[in-house]
Amino acid sequence: MERRRFLEAVAAGLPVCVAGCIGDPDGGVLTGSDDSDGTVPGDRDSVVTEPDLPLSESDLIRAAPKDDIPAITDPAFDADWSAVTATLGDRDRVIGVEAGGDARAYPLPVLNWHEVVNDDFGGPLLVTYCPLCQSGVTAERRVDGEETTFGVSGYLWQRDLVLYDDLTDSLWSQILGRAVRGPRTGDSLSLRPSTMTTWGEWRREYPDTSVLLPPPESGTVRPRSTRNYNTNPYGEYEDIRHPRPGASESEKRLPPKSLVIGVATEEVAKAYPLRTVVEAEGVVNDRVGELPVVVASTDESLVAYDRRVDGETLTFGRDGDALTAGESRWGLVSGRALDGPHEGRRLARATDRSPMFWFAWLDFFPGSRVYGQPQ
Repeated sequence: MERRRFLEAVAAGLPVCVAGCIGDPDGGVLTGSDDSDGTVPGDRDSVVTEPDLPLSESDLIRAAPKDDIPAITDPAFDADWSAVTATLGDRDRVIGVEAGGDARAYPLPVLNWHEVVNDDFGGPLLVTYCPLCQSGVTAERRVDGEETTFGVSGYLWQRDLVLYDDLTDSLWSQILGRAVRGPRTGDSLSLRPSTMTTWGEWRREYPDTSVLLPPPESGTVRPRSTRNYNTNPYGEYEDIRHPRPGASESEKRLPPKSLVIGVATEEVAKAYPLRTVVEAEGVVNDRVGELPVVVASTDESLVAYDRRVDGETLTFGRDGDALTAGESRWGLVSGRALDGPHEGRRLARATDRSPMFWFAWLDFFPGSRVYGQPQ
């Protein structure tokens, strides 16, 4: 646990003897429509982090030895966890991926301990999760067009997971999806769509889904790297509610561990806090620059879609667990029209990244606005 405490403290910007930073799932901001766009003046005024590459070693923080967090390299799947000793509950969160009409779920009770899954699903698939940022990113598992295996480097950058690829040993920023050091510096991964939701909600919309099994059923980069998958090693970190030392006024617009989903265009970025969307009856119709979006939530899930269908910009409402627009009902988790004239159509996702903590989104999109807050 000492390594975990060190890693958490470093990510929070605290002295090593103190782990964690402020955490609160509610944003406490205004509700209602907000169609104006721009950036918020503050300490940093660019929309997206554009680092000088390659990063130097001093830019990276060594929080653990390479492969000390053992990536999954030989994943195994089943319909549920009934055959393993660990328990997967309906409220446990998963990263869900659909490919060719099939669906797979990658539970956070596994990803909290392993952070990276190398899979083959709709092609070579990379599933990543950073527990410190609560960010999930999925991508094609290729470097320069060649299939490879990814692992956990043990470094952090911007308080976020840094991966390495086995082909070139380049280092990759998880949230940026870009190589930041090594032979492939500047290259970007081809991101794949995914959904962060709960096991119960994912299974309701994808009843035939399979789910990743924890080790030893799934193999890792290090033999027999099993953990107690009924415990969350970051539980205390998620509950700590004090601010990060030196937090800017821009950061203070929300508690750092507010869960947000961010949408970014080339010139505009905007964050939607979970609490704000829930208070707006679970659906927000908005624009990010020229992109019309619908952001929707349950109490624990948060999604963002492009609300254009066949050239028409739809306005969405709610009907229980479903979205409604264009005389069709749409699955909130899947974005698929369930009935009506659009039945079978699927909304395009407005972001390639999962919901994450506010501080993490702001680290990578420092000019971001917050939906519902005045400029």
